[in-house]
Amino acid sequence: MSVLLMLTSPVFAQSPKPHSYGIGTPATAAQIAGWDIDVRPDGQGLPPGKGSVKDGETLYLERCAACHGEFGESAGRWPQLAQGKGTLATHDPVKTVGSYFPYASSVFDYVRRAMPFGDAQSLTNDEVYAIVAFVLNLNDIVDDKFVLSKDTWKQIKMPNADGFYDDDRDTTEKAFWNKNPCMKDCRAPVQITGHASVIDVTPDDNTARKSGVE
Repeated sequence: MSVLLMLTSPVFAQSPKPHSYGIGTPATAAQIAGWDIDVRPDGQGLPPGKGSVKDGETLYLERCAACHGEFGESAGRWPQLAQGKGTLATHDPVKTVGSYFPYASSVFDYVRRAMPFGDAQSLTNDEVYAIVAFVLNLNDIVDDKFVLSKDTWKQIKMPNADGFYDDDRDTTEKAFWNKNPCMKDCRAPVQITGHASVIDVTPDDNTARKSGVE
């Protein structure tokens, strides 16, 4: 009888028990709030506060210019923040806030989360607003009277807002796909398509002798 019941009774899969490593503690609401500071392109997530271009200039010179230059031109190896418009399609693109960034939220989030270098998240909300407003002004995106806040956020028009698009290779490159690719003995004759000397990475005889290269 017991065997029959076993054969006719439904079998239920047991859910695996949650595994605990016995380390760490649950994150508190305050800890989560400290990380939950991202801002969307439409402004959702912006903190309360405001900052003017004028106030941002003073703060920028004190906290940012040592690395990024007084006019966003970069000091040494640090990223350039301003200018570069019209260079993205060239062989030497200059990716700055004004030439490359599609959303002002990218600037705001990075300044708020990671700047100044070595003293991240030391800026108040008003200071972040002011510095971002000044950086936008350096790129001729807002005028020198502009005050950045939640209310004025949607007035910002980034120059490269339409420069990004979804990956469309599945349609635009479909004609180039080979349904029956070669899988054996496929090596074609080697062809030289360019020389390193054209891009100035191979020293000529004179340069080699001067620099000691053999």
